[in-house]
Amino acid sequence: KLNIGVDIIQHGVEGLVYLLTESSKLMISEVDFQDSIHVLGFSDELNKSLLQLYLDNRKEIRSILGELAPRLPSYHSLEWRLDVQLASRSLRQQIKPAVTMKLHLNQNEDQTAQVLQTDPATLLHLIQQLEQALGEMKMNHCRRIVRNMK
Repeated sequence: KLNIGVDIIQHGVEGLVYLLTESSKLMISEVDFQDSIHVLGFSDELNKSLLQLYLDNRKEIRSILGELAPRLPSYHSLEWRLDVQLASRSLRQQIKPAVTMKLHLNQNEDQTAQVLQTDPATLLHLIQQLEQALGEMKMNHCRRIVRNMK
């Protein structure tokens, strides 16, 4: 009926979906949305229609995006044990420490457990890396990214 190719319509719909989902994710204001679509070169009437479409549907879009987000496991508890092998038949004096951890996780109302075992040196390295990552999260750049993700 429109005498337009299928690809053009498909790309137009995909572009509209992308515009609405990204704008809803970031909860941008009316002014920012208008500035974003003004660059596209549409008529004022179409810009007003797109703005009204965004304002009417942004809460619903956010709720749908929230439902589609993957449900990751969350921490419940941790049990740990330090094992040290002091000797064996072939080596009478050796010290071989190992840390065994049982990580309890909650996922979708179900509880699962993961057993992990490592040596203390690797565990210390892992702790240092996690502390470094936490330190980087306190930087302004990371705070801005996290704030926009919510």
